[in-house]
Amino acid sequence: MSLSVFVELRFWVLVVFSVVLPAGIYAALLATRAISRMAVLGFGVALVLIAGVDVYLLQSLANVAKTTPSLADDAVFLSELSIALYVLPVVFGGIGVNLISHILLRHLSEAEARFDKEHPGGP
Repeated sequence: MSLSVFVELRFWVLVVFSVVLPAGIYAALLATRAISRMAVLGFGVALVLIAGVDVYLLQSLANVAKTTPSLADDAVFLSELSIALYVLPVVFGGIGVNLISHILLRHLSEAEARFDKEHPGGP
């Protein structure tokens, strides 16, 4: 049993998944002048997966915090403050779903336009 959640590997993985990876994805999206649909789709899926990993790690760290003697991790992971920690995964998941739906809607619009072009005057 460790003395604090903050020395656990899971905590540092949470930091990487909550700050480093999303910041890198956002930087890549903002810095890119031209990007393929598959890349946008990949970034969207990555953000949704990051959100899922974040939620899992937050739940896991909350369970570990119950068993540690440290009051600092209790204050972060077992108090009302812990709700604020879930805002980041919600934002990442929302942006990821938005990117995925953007790609799907664009594909469907183009498929409808192709259908209309191939079947003039049809239903």
